Amino acid sequence: MKKNVYMTNLRDERQNAWEGILNYFRKRSMWMLYYCTGCGAVELPPTMTTRFDMERFGMGPMATPRQADLLLITGYLSVKTLKRVIRSYEQMQDPKYLVGFGSCPINGGIYWDTYPVINHLEMFLPVDMSIAGCMPRPQAILDSFEKLRDEIQEGKAVGYKRYEKHYDWYKANQDKVLNREDAVLQPWEDPFADKPTLEALQAGEKMEEGEDK
Repeated sequence: MKKNVYMTNLRDERQNAWEGILNYFRKRSMWMLYYCTGCGAVELPPTMTTRFDMERFGMGPMATPRQADLLLITGYLSVKTLKRVIRSYEQMQDPKYLVGFGSCPINGGIYWDTYPVINHLEMFLPVDMSIAGCMPRPQAILDSFEKLRDEIQEGKAVGYKRYEKHYDWYKANQDKVLNREDAVLQPWEDPFADKPTLEALQAGEKMEEGEDK
């Protein structure tokens, strides 16, 4: 396995006919577990109640990770919270899907330069869908869930497979943050600044393919 690689969705995964039938029912019955860590959580009650009525799409809340298949991160993540989120995600049964609300799970939002905040959730867990907006309105949430349902049906929402396939890579990133012993009260530094960009990696892979031919 290559090191120092940003993991992207496995769009080349192929599903057989039986899995396509299973995905047809999976997308119509999604039970949510949500970590209300930030302001994105404010938009969940109106999304679930009578005006927008998320339940008409077969989505509803669940109390424990073992019965849920959709994990929502609705705001920024601290180092302490990340440990709980990882544990909850790993307790969920496959297939499972992870959705990030707003900019905070992507880049830390307005807290990006504070020492306890995680800026790149995708470096630690496979994110299947990110919802734009700070904070995203119920209309944006429902639109994103509709797109996620389409990806589930098409067999493209395979973050759980990506997590299993590249577990060593994710685990190394998790340990780098969760097991650090040095002080972190200095100005923020990106722990993944030495990672190459996705464009550079794709260019390198094309060059390797050309050499193989």
